[in-house]
Amino acid sequence: MSTQDDDLSHFHAYGAPPLPPADIEGWLEHDGARIWHASYGDGPPVILLHGGLGHAGNWGYQLNDLRAAGYRVVLVDSRGHGRSTRDDRPYSYELMASDVLAVMDRLGLDKARFVGWSDGACIALVLAAQYPARAEGVFFFACNMDPSGTKEMEPSTALDRCFARHRQDYAALSATPDSFEPFVAAVSEMMRTQPNYSASDLSAIDVPTVVVLGEHDEFIRPDHAAYLARTIPGATLTILPGVSHFAPLQRPALFNRAVLDFLGTLPS
Repeated sequence: MSTQDDDLSHFHAYGAPPLPPADIEGWLEHDGARIWHASYGDGPPVILLHGGLGHAGNWGYQLNDLRAAGYRVVLVDSRGHGRSTRDDRPYSYELMASDVLAVMDRLGLDKARFVGWSDGACIALVLAAQYPARAEGVFFFACNMDPSGTKEMEPSTALDRCFARHRQDYAALSATPDSFEPFVAAVSEMMRTQPNYSASDLSAIDVPTVVVLGEHDEFIRPDHAAYLARTIPGATLTILPGVSHFAPLQRPALFNRAVLDFLGTLPS
């Protein structure tokens, strides 16, 4: 994967590569929502959890590399994102984690490896904390686990391009295509106060974890990533050079190598 899109101009214009036909694809009725999911290939299952305001199609650069490495790849649109619906309750990471468990149950997966990006990373670590028997490991990319971990956001062209692509994709995929602004407001409210894990909460996590951050991440404090790696037992810290919060889109080869290196440390 030789793509390099540091300023997200390609993502803005075209999005991520389109997903191929899935072996299994559908919606799961769960707790007031219809959750879209898809499964590709065979092998140890890896569940890719996308970031806030995005959707599972944002993993278009990762899917084929993971399949080629012998993994079964499962994609999920978080509730209210992409093709999935939601009810009127506020967003919460715990509720979205329960949706992932429901997808695992539907697919007959007792355990899985989780690769999470931004909000998806938080969902993955909530799963590891609350349901450790279901988690083989967590690749935790570009997220905070308490509100102190975030930076003051500074406007940039790359952020504007990403937001514009999210708006366009939401209109194309959502069951409520005209509700992008209320959707952003609801997700932003969740991000403002959640998650809020204490050091004690983090130190109780007993699942292999790597904390990963782009060198130029726009949202997450580097010292917070280091704190997470120190506090979660056995966790390690990886800094991806030259990229930001959008590393899976900016330099897929770099990001995918880090994912595969971590997955290679886990039992097959």
